[in-house]
Amino acid sequence: MDTYTLALGPNDPDDGEEGRRQRGLAIAALVPIRPDRFGYRVPAQSGVGSYLVNLEHGPYCTCPDFEKREQSCKHVFAVELALQRVAHPDGPPLVAPPPKRVPLSQEWSAYNAAQTHEGDMFPILLRELCDTLPQPPQVRGRPRLPLGDMVYAMATKVYANRSTRRAMSNIRDAVAAGRMDAEPSFSTPIRYFENPALTPVLRDLIQQSALPLSGVEVYFAADSSGFASTAYNRWFDHKWGGVKREVQWTKLHIMCGVQTNIVTVADATPTQSADSPFFADFVRATQENFTIREVSADKAYSSKQNLHAVDDAGGTPYIAFRNNASLRGQGGHKPDGLWVKMLTMFQSNQAEFNRHYHRRSNVETCFQMVKARFGDRVRAKTPTAQVNEVLVKVLCHNLCVLVHAAYSLGISPAFGEPVETRLAS
Repeated sequence: MDTYTLALGPNDPDDGEEGRRQRGLAIAALVPIRPDRFGYRVPAQSGVGSYLVNLEHGPYCTCPDFEKREQSCKHVFAVELALQRVAHPDGPPLVAPPPKRVPLSQEWSAYNAAQTHEGDMFPILLRELCDTLPQPPQVRGRPRLPLGDMVYAMATKVYANRSTRRAMSNIRDAVAAGRMDAEPSFSTPIRYFENPALTPVLRDLIQQSALPLSGVEVYFAADSSGFASTAYNRWFDHKWGGVKREVQWTKLHIMCGVQTNIVTVADATPTQSADSPFFADFVRATQENFTIREVSADKAYSSKQNLHAVDDAGGTPYIAFRNNASLRGQGGHKPDGLWVKMLTMFQSNQAEFNRHYHRRSNVETCFQMVKARFGDRVRAKTPTAQVNEVLVKVLCHNLCVLVHAAYSLGISPAFGEPVETRLAS
């Protein structure tokens, strides 16, 4: 049995930090460690798969030891020792630090595995997430079906991209598989879509569904996009004559991680709404669960308040400036140092600014993923139901991202404490 096997047996005892450091030395000396766009890939001791190690914002590893202890494991020590160029006479050359810009490439084996197993993993993750919903109290009336089951049914309908009636076959399959207690009427999920008290519950679930990637994402972007409906606004044009009409839109506002396209926070409005007022709250909500290094956004978010929201969260704001922006600041008032710093960089060092700012392009990819997979229109008829349907689309998108991350990053998605329900009795 070789030294590598002795140092990395399947039943390693918990011999403390020094033991992990010694096993990390063996890994660094005898196993190829390769950089990628998320950090470093360390082969698993079983010979199947690998673990992701990221050192940029505190040590992080996707192995079970790190997830259990949240302290440096042998894989973290291996990467640290490799970067220090620790010599080993019998091993291959140690890995060099990754370049500043790693070319993006699709890992087709992981992508294929995620796509072919998404249908199996999605209902499992959805059920685990719905189990975090407590049942709201009820003082009168017929006993309600479990709230978690209703959210599960709503997400199943959106994931199938069908009308509620046609999605009943998928819901019956979930009941037969034991993921729901009972089969509801086709009209029951529709009533839950129309319940305004469910909107904050869905927003909380979206935030919770992003938690498994809190150790991966540090760069974020914000934007908005519209989802068309089947309803139209009609009016008579007195100036030109005739009846005019325009489609009604539901506007979705999100902040997402630019590497995995996970949505960290989302909100929707049944009518046209400005982008900028959502930004500061999105940054603060993301900061609760993620380390923020940069946030990028287009000029619709350009304001002193939004710049400081990112700065207060410990990140750097790369928000494009409007054409009339000046060092005097908004309204002719004297600006503070942050406004001057970012505007000067925007005007005098456009290439460097754009290098960070163009991470914002990934939020467009995120919208495309949602619309291509779950449709760019909403089937619901009422404004509240349209908002909730859009939020469920985002929730389904996050779970699909987690499935892909399970194969590409080696994470094991898990959801923690129950979210607070706001449904009234």
